[in-house]
Amino acid sequence: MTKKIAVVAANGRVAKEIISEAVSRGFDVTAFGRHENNTQAARYVRKDVFELTKADLQEFNAVVDAVGVWQLTDLYVISKAAAYLADLLKGTATRLLVVGGAGSLYVNPEHTSTLELQPDFPASYKPVSAAHGAALAVLRASKDTKWTYVSPAADFQADGQKTGKYLLGGEEFMLNDRQQSVISYADYAIAMIDEIENGDHVQQRISVVEA
Repeated sequence: MTKKIAVVAANGRVAKEIISEAVSRGFDVTAFGRHENNTQAARYVRKDVFELTKADLQEFNAVVDAVGVWQLTDLYVISKAAAYLADLLKGTATRLLVVGGAGSLYVNPEHTSTLELQPDFPASYKPVSAAHGAALAVLRASKDTKWTYVSPAADFQADGQKTGKYLLGGEEFMLNDRQQSVISYADYAIAMIDEIENGDHVQQRISVVEA
């Protein structure tokens, strides 16, 4: 059976890669966005995330939350959107997959320290990282929603090469065999659609790096 998925905040660069990957695999994709359709989705609904209703999302196997914000004054929207979508999908069979951040990945087995707390973590990224971490906290508290939070590698490259290969991890920061934490948007999209298609990491955070 063809999987029906929705991508929210669909005109963002990560979202467009996820849509492209899903369409290439024959998924039935509906894109939701605030502006004109700039995606490969055949069906587009012009709606802000906070205008969505339970009825809008009831037909889908999975909903991808690709809300991304960089302006300091608007960063609260990242966790607010995760909370809003988790509430809409609460008690349903529809999965919620959230495009997350890397800063909240743990750097020790005790899970007492995170990547964003390390001295070499760029100060300019800390506010955005904290906002994504807040979204993860919201999801962890959403006991009746089938959420999965997907953290990219630390070096998340918009124009990076599509290799088709990645390593799948969990809560802890990881490096590949070249001692790198890097992934392209295109490979991240592959991992996201693989999780929708085959994964079962419900109420879990997963992470991906280029193989």
